[in-house]
Amino acid sequence: MATGSEASKPAETVLDWHKQDNKRMLHAVYRVGDLDRTIKYYTECFGMKLLRKRDIPEEKYTNAFLGFGPEDTNFAVELTYNYGVDKYDIGTGFGHFAIANEDVYKLAENIKSKGGKITREPGPVKGGSTVIAFAQDPDGYMFELIQRAETPEPLCQVMLRVGDLERSIKFYEKALGLKLLRKKDVPDYKYTIAMLGYADEDKTTVLELTYNYGVTEYSKGNAYAQVAIGTNDVYKSAEAVELATKELGGKILRQPGPLPGINTKIASFVDPDGWKVVLVDNTDFLRELH
Repeated sequence: MATGSEASKPAETVLDWHKQDNKRMLHAVYRVGDLDRTIKYYTECFGMKLLRKRDIPEEKYTNAFLGFGPEDTNFAVELTYNYGVDKYDIGTGFGHFAIANEDVYKLAENIKSKGGKITREPGPVKGGSTVIAFAQDPDGYMFELIQRAETPEPLCQVMLRVGDLERSIKFYEKALGLKLLRKKDVPDYKYTIAMLGYADEDKTTVLELTYNYGVTEYSKGNAYAQVAIGTNDVYKSAEAVELATKELGGKILRQPGPLPGINTKIASFVDPDGWKVVLVDNTDFLRELH
């Protein structure tokens, strides 16, 4: 628990930490029913690289990390296979991941030629000029394919649906120091989106929050798990989260501290909609990698 001195720190001091910190989106964690099938799909259809794989037999699960660049600089997906579980419910709240590519038409053709599924053919987005398509992976997770000039981060979005967009924007600004990069209301289709990130949208992985008019709750399912975010100090970052939860909802699930066995310092919490985030110490994370 927070000591008296920590608890009485002025809010500005607690939130100022975001400016000094070096936060980064590390990876998205979710469950799949057949690890080899998904690895094959992501490497052959999407062009991702298998970055590492670890089997934890005593806990009966295997993890695989995939992405477009090394984990010390790039975002990754962390796939979890739980022994004997071949099916999950994605629920209605999780939206999609996104991949930026210089030629979405060609990427979609490649996905189809490898037996992958395109659920929306490439073409300009409704009411705009950006070329997009949608692909679905073997477990049913959706991937938006976005045409974009060369980018340092092709794995560029995690989209989640929320019940109150203003509340969520405030929460993520306060709890994690994420910047609101852009907000767009599409009344014709009755939704509003907000993009939040730590750098420009075309250079980083953003959290895309979607509000559908009048919808305040979604089912979470049991497939998508969480996003992990790196920080220089999980203790100071958790203080900011604590402040945000008191004002806007959500709660700390795990107080900051080292994980037994591997000593990586983490903290975890859920946002006001119940979406989970894990904070990971940057130095410990790099030590795990190398």
